[in-house]
Amino acid sequence: MNGLSRRRFLVGVGAVGVSGLAGCSGVSGSGSDSGSDDYDVGMTAVAFTPAEITVSVGEEVVWRNTSSRGHTVTAYEDSIPEEAEYFASGDYENEQTARTEFRNGVNGIIESGSSYSHTFEVPGTYEYVCIPHEQSGMIGTVVVEE
Repeated sequence: MNGLSRRRFLVGVGAVGVSGLAGCSGVSGSGSDSGSDDYDVGMTAVAFTPAEITVSVGEEVVWRNTSSRGHTVTAYEDSIPEEAEYFASGDYENEQTARTEFRNGVNGIIESGSSYSHTFEVPGTYEYVCIPHEQSGMIGTVVVEE
């Protein structure tokens, strides 16, 4: 299942679940989060949600900043497969550059409501971090399967 199909499937399942519960809360159902189908990982105040996601080789993962704070998506260079392409918001070539650019001017930030995406071509486990919230434990994992 490709990324877009997976998101559409999840939205469809969510819509069925919500409509099945519409009469239970005493609130009639108008209004929904129409933006919920356009990302795979949300960024809250100090967490990636979900913290771990599994995708197939060739799939794109989309991160969306769903909080009011600025965030980064920055791969731990030593925690991605050796043959894999490095990834970081700001499109930096390595972790050191991403960290330096953040420190020197808050570069690589994903503002509230904005997104970042990366396509994973090599199977394996990829760990990444939000630089400004690393001390708060804002770390995520992408597992890429054949």
